[in-house]
Amino acid sequence: MSIMSSSDPNAGDQNAYTHERSGASRDETAYGPNSKDLPDYLPPRRSGDGWTLGSDGQKHWGLNGAAGLMLLDPAQGILMQHRALWSVEGGTWGFPGGARDLGESALDAAVRESWEEAGVPDSDASGIEVLETHVLDLGDWSYTTVIARAVRHFEPVISDPESIELAWVPIDELTDLKLHSGVAASLPELLELLRPYL
Repeated sequence: MSIMSSSDPNAGDQNAYTHERSGASRDETAYGPNSKDLPDYLPPRRSGDGWTLGSDGQKHWGLNGAAGLMLLDPAQGILMQHRALWSVEGGTWGFPGGARDLGESALDAAVRESWEEAGVPDSDASGIEVLETHVLDLGDWSYTTVIARAVRHFEPVISDPESIELAWVPIDELTDLKLHSGVAASLPELLELLRPYL
């Protein structure tokens, strides 16, 4: 597993985060990804930011739904994000992703969120081939997983405080991680959609 960890958990400014290739974990500190407190410099800032209820009766993040990118590098595996403790189901692993902006397509949202959180793929989605999409439809809220293959190597970089670490994880090791419940529930179907492209 190839891991990227942020090396400055005390930074109060997104631009102050530095990145190193390391498997080391971080200390629990105020406002770092290992803090359970929402950083005060992360107010709702986009048109899709906010909570809504799905048909399952649960709160879900994203006023217009949400989307994430399941990115396969054939040589390394799937890009996974170890979620900051203050985030929903913090401390679990999932795909880079987040709330869709008003009028934003699921593909555009998945690429934008992955670019914001991991620096991949290119912000214009060049360098990836979209293979499939999977939609969890809960009435007033939906989550779209865009399954894509990297056509060139990307080195992920923690580019905001939403990640404890980023890692390329071999497909057969995904279930060894403590997965976000939504990822865990959908993973068998996602892998079945991915299988013809392996």
